[in-house]
Amino acid sequence: MKPRLLSALALLTVLTACKNNEMRTIGSIERIDPALDAIISASAKPEIIAEGFEWSEGPLWLEETKTLIFSDVPKNIIHQWSEEKGLSVYLTPSGYTSSVPRGGEMGSNGLTLTPDGKLVLCQHGDRRVAYMNAPVNDPKPDFITIADNIDGKKLSSPNDAVVRSNGDVFFTDPPYGLPSQSDEDPAKEAPHNGVYKASNGKATLLVDSLTRPNGIAFLPGEKTFIVANSDSKKAIWYAFDLAENDSVTNARIFYDATEDAKKERGLPDGFKVDKQGNIFASGPGGVWIFNQQGKVLGKIKIPEATSNCALSADEKTLYLTADMYVLRVKLRD
Repeated sequence: MKPRLLSALALLTVLTACKNNEMRTIGSIERIDPALDAIISASAKPEIIAEGFEWSEGPLWLEETKTLIFSDVPKNIIHQWSEEKGLSVYLTPSGYTSSVPRGGEMGSNGLTLTPDGKLVLCQHGDRRVAYMNAPVNDPKPDFITIADNIDGKKLSSPNDAVVRSNGDVFFTDPPYGLPSQSDEDPAKEAPHNGVYKASNGKATLLVDSLTRPNGIAFLPGEKTFIVANSDSKKAIWYAFDLAENDSVTNARIFYDATEDAKKERGLPDGFKVDKQGNIFASGPGGVWIFNQQGKVLGKIKIPEATSNCALSADEKTLYLTADMYVLRVKLRD
């Protein structure tokens, strides 16, 4: 994705527009199944709440402060937005803490919370999953590693993560954060683009068969997890079941969007699952809404490549990151 730079005048315009609640809209809602009516109201529209980023990712709603935070991956910054205060910097550096210059997308990507409220970051530049050693309402660039290697080999660039209710962190590790963003990068050490579980200070490989594992989330009950594969040749969401000892069973295709990826911008990327099991998944053309059986209920059509999404605590609002934009969809009153 070609970087887009934000001028001082444009930034001032964005800040002023956000603060004054002058929201522009972009895209549309495509209704495919009547079940979507209970999820997204007829009046819902994607609103631009901030713009001008190089590549926005990892949105996360912080209920404690009624704030949305999100990564600008190439800029090594996490921004924050609220209805009351608009846009500002939340944390920098966010993903690369060394003073040694390096290329590539080095910032944080996926963001999530532990059960006790710690911020978990997938850090491309530092090649690890870590948590912020500070309260979410008083952020500081002080991080403690959750996982940074597999059997002594450095992870490539952890991309997205989900935390199970017992505190285990499940995460994906494609090569996108390496300087060349490829498997051929000389810095790549891990033999797989894997899906891992971090528990008790150790990472365990769960899945090694995906070409570009990206977004990850559990279905309700935490017995099944879904992984998005952001590969244009295999633009597929996969489902996996967990046995009692956390061995992976019943690997299967949840939905194959490879043909759609040939026609529309974007690939299977970050996604979220609501309490009813509905899945809001960034993919070709915007955000796909599935039920937990993999039936497409509708789409939020966005003209830019959409990378991820986040639900508010009451699940009535969906936030989207889409290239240079951050969007809001008020799903229901």
